[in-house]
Amino acid sequence: MAIFVDRNTRLIVQGITGRDGSFHTHQMMEYGTCVVAGVTPGKGGQSFEGPAGRSVPIFDTMDAAVAATSANTSVIYVPPAFAADAIMEAVGAGVRLVVAITEGIPVLDMTRVWTYVQDHGARLVGPNCPGLLSPDRARVGIMPGHIAAAGPVGLVSRSGTLTYEVVYQLTRAGIGQTTCIGIGGDPIIGTSFIDCLDAFEADPDTRAVVVIGEIGGTDEQEAARFVQSGMTKPVVGFIAGQTAPPGRRMGHAGAIISGSAGTATEKIETFRSCGIAVANRPSDVVGLVRNVL
Repeated sequence: MAIFVDRNTRLIVQGITGRDGSFHTHQMMEYGTCVVAGVTPGKGGQSFEGPAGRSVPIFDTMDAAVAATSANTSVIYVPPAFAADAIMEAVGAGVRLVVAITEGIPVLDMTRVWTYVQDHGARLVGPNCPGLLSPDRARVGIMPGHIAAAGPVGLVSRSGTLTYEVVYQLTRAGIGQTTCIGIGGDPIIGTSFIDCLDAFEADPDTRAVVVIGEIGGTDEQEAARFVQSGMTKPVVGFIAGQTAPPGRRMGHAGAIISGSAGTATEKIETFRSCGIAVANRPSDVVGLVRNVL
């Protein structure tokens, strides 16, 4: 099995006619994801030409696209100024899962979005994330499909590029994955480590989980305590930013240390105190996973 996206995913691409949207739509279709429609205001009635002569219709609104296709998932390739409205339009149209790739959505906009998504009982992954990949089932976002393989390990990460690195290392070692999720590095995101860990715990095909964290905030510490109290499956981890200068933001908007709570050292200590083995380098994750499978 997989979590959040699988062969039942029926995907709408918001911003399908833009540079990033069109490129990744082609990639997602080529991987086998069921892309059923695109939405770009003013482009309704046109079609997107995908691989092998396949095409999908383009609509002006999410309401029209969902009504015509019974889509259940949307992915956002919309500029930051319009992305918040795009997320809420998707949720308002009845989409249950929205994956926001867009980086740079204002925090004030995300406070409105978070409340709206929660009130409507939907799930948001992101923003500022690489999306999700369930190998041999569905690819929603920008993760490269060729680095992954189906298998028993779930992976959740706050870092996009480290997600790719660890997935690639696992696949090279013959260890496949159920679902790989990048939750995003912004201060306000829709799906947390704990949400993903809880879903992996309930997934019968996931036998172990990899958590990739980074400096800033306390999400990793909260996740570690959840693992200790609420999970039966083994979890291993890696924390990026071990050499980051104190008090400096590194990369993501959420990667800023306040006091000692957000440091790599504090996170690693919490992981280990909660029974989570921590890799010193991304390449060491493979050995830790082998030990627990």
